[in-house]
Amino acid sequence: MSNYIELAINVKPKEQGSDVLIAQLSELGFESFVETEDGFCAYIPENEFSETDTQAILSSFKNEFEIHSLVNKIEQQNWNKQWESNFEPIDVVGKCYIRAPFHEAKPNYPFEVIIEPKMSFGTGHHATTQLMIQQLMVLNVKNQSLLDMGCGTGVLAIVASKIGANPIMAIDIDDWSIENSIENLAKNNINNVLVHKGNAQILEGKIFNTILANINKNVLLADLPTYSASLEKQGNLVLSGFFETDISELAEKAKEVGLKFESKMVNNQWTMLHFTKL
Repeated sequence: MSNYIELAINVKPKEQGSDVLIAQLSELGFESFVETEDGFCAYIPENEFSETDTQAILSSFKNEFEIHSLVNKIEQQNWNKQWESNFEPIDVVGKCYIRAPFHEAKPNYPFEVIIEPKMSFGTGHHATTQLMIQQLMVLNVKNQSLLDMGCGTGVLAIVASKIGANPIMAIDIDDWSIENSIENLAKNNINNVLVHKGNAQILEGKIFNTILANINKNVLLADLPTYSASLEKQGNLVLSGFFETDISELAEKAKEVGLKFESKMVNNQWTMLHFTKL
């Protein structure tokens, strides 16, 4: 396994600048983000890092935001301690409590999820993950087949299982995510989720009642035809990982592949779209 690159960003205004830059950096392959006092830190495997492409993105926003950046190489063995120092429990609309193993349990929540914080996206802190969980909790997925595409930590598959979805498949292209998902499934005593490494190509011939995909816009646009082909009629497709300004482009593509728009939710410009298969 390779080392990781940490890109430390200070940006003003912090909230708006962080959201815009995180969206752009995620399309370069940055896969984990940690909020800091003055901005955020972004992480990418060293062998996937392009300083030229990264600086081009930062420079393109120099007229909109005040940005200062610093690149560091971090050893993998330091990652867990860093996560533990930053990881705080998450409350999702009072129904789902996401915590690390070292946090106190809160059994009064309808759903409690334990996530071992490692180098994979989806600890529950990001707005997109919370939007996906909120939508998942209002869908009728009990005893329904479900796919968590781009599973990260496996948090959405875990919540889906706790709600009653069955069977469940979780897919990611990243070794860290596969390892972390399997570990988190075990910590939550989940035994009805199959984890696979790969991309949308491995969905051929597979059909689901519900597909969850919290990935960046470009991947979603490319994979929407595959998602549609892998959905039962009247099945649910829930997407996130993009901004409100991307809605029209995604909705148009979804319509082209036989999907009907049902609803949306927005959290600080990050967006969730819900479609059904015609």
